[in-house]
Amino acid sequence: MEKLIKLNDLPNLQRTQVRENFKTHMNPGLCTLFGLLDFDKLYVKAEGTYVWDEEGNRYLDFLGGYGSLNLGHNHPRIIAALNEVSSMPNLLQASMGIAASALAHNLAQLAPGKLNNTFFCNSGAEAVEGAIKLARIATGRQRILSCKSGFHGKTLGSLSVTGREKYHKGFEPLLPSCNVVDFCELEELEEALKTKDVAAFIVEPIQGEGGIIVPPQGYLKAAQDLCRKYGTLFVADEIQTGLGRTGTMFASEREGIEPDILCLAKSLGGGIMPIGAVMTTTELWNKAYGGIEKCLLHTSTFGGNTWAATAGLATLEVLHEENLVARSAELGDYLINGLRTLQEKYPIIRDVRGRGLLVGIEFEQPAQGVLSKVAGAVNKLSAEYLGAMVAGVLLNKYRVITAYTLNNPNVVRLEPPLVVTKEQIDVVLNALEETFEKNRSLLGFGLSSGKTMLSGMFGRRR
Repeated sequence: MEKLIKLNDLPNLQRTQVRENFKTHMNPGLCTLFGLLDFDKLYVKAEGTYVWDEEGNRYLDFLGGYGSLNLGHNHPRIIAALNEVSSMPNLLQASMGIAASALAHNLAQLAPGKLNNTFFCNSGAEAVEGAIKLARIATGRQRILSCKSGFHGKTLGSLSVTGREKYHKGFEPLLPSCNVVDFCELEELEEALKTKDVAAFIVEPIQGEGGIIVPPQGYLKAAQDLCRKYGTLFVADEIQTGLGRTGTMFASEREGIEPDILCLAKSLGGGIMPIGAVMTTTELWNKAYGGIEKCLLHTSTFGGNTWAATAGLATLEVLHEENLVARSAELGDYLINGLRTLQEKYPIIRDVRGRGLLVGIEFEQPAQGVLSKVAGAVNKLSAEYLGAMVAGVLLNKYRVITAYTLNNPNVVRLEPPLVVTKEQIDVVLNALEETFEKNRSLLGFGLSSGKTMLSGMFGRRR
């Protein structure tokens, strides 16, 4: 038998070994992309808003686990909570979970509207799958509407309502009777709803992977009203926007939205445990899964396990006790205002948008061929991945971790933990200003980014 890597071997694994394992046994293409951007670093420690690499260099994490790290890395309250339940049964399906029941109770107190019953699962994509199934069985209808550029996951059902064709190709046929409408276009939405065969309209209150697209005030409320008019369920995907990320506990609160179904995940696990949740009203739950005959139609082996639910309970406590929701609103305004000041000075910044600590910077795109002087690979990537190139410069020169949004790769997302400070925000603002001051033109920036890519392709690394 081949030699197995043991747990106590992990501290001694070198960067080259980790890269080779990833390339050989996981995702070679992603390994190559990480290498181009010099993202294939070996991080060995994390705390709060910081992570450290094997050489002891400290990095500011402004990616925040795609919104999963609202409390930061390894929050001591979450770890302590898990230690408290370490002797309890974690998986015992022929019983009612103590921690899960408590978390469901607490979520019902916090959630908007009449949301009362919760199904626990393991991820955002699984939560969306649950929402689709619930909507279909509760309404007896088949069609599901979602928005172009929306992102709801990559499992087959959630992919079917994700609004970017790039991720659909090769997996067709997807779930039938799934259609998209333009985000923020109410007339188009109403036209699609008029047939009265739409089970649900699923929408992100702010499109995250679409490029941090904030709808105009009133859109969500009007969309909900249209759904009510035609008997369609309104599903709020708060997987990325929920639990304080946008300056309110749920982004839906800003317009007084009362979703029929709400999806949660990401930060609900406190950055430690994977957990997702589908919330709905008592009336809809009973239509879908009420009674003995239907109560087991939708289940999840690990859903609501003790450790995951405990992490959720502790997360809600920390959000409240550390006043992180209000902190997100205050520091989000500070970050956005700082970025808009930079936008006035540097034409490479096309737009700055967001709410709370969910912020996107959209960059102008280089003209076709502008980076051909650097390398063909760089020129090809720049056509779609300028945001990745900006992220590469921030990481490798300023030790700031960011990433581009999946459905708009020319947008860099800034999603720091809600425990971030003004001083840490200033570090990022200063890094961006220095970068753009030195490279005021798109060509200049492209050349600077190209050097990072070339270093990633040919540089000597351990």
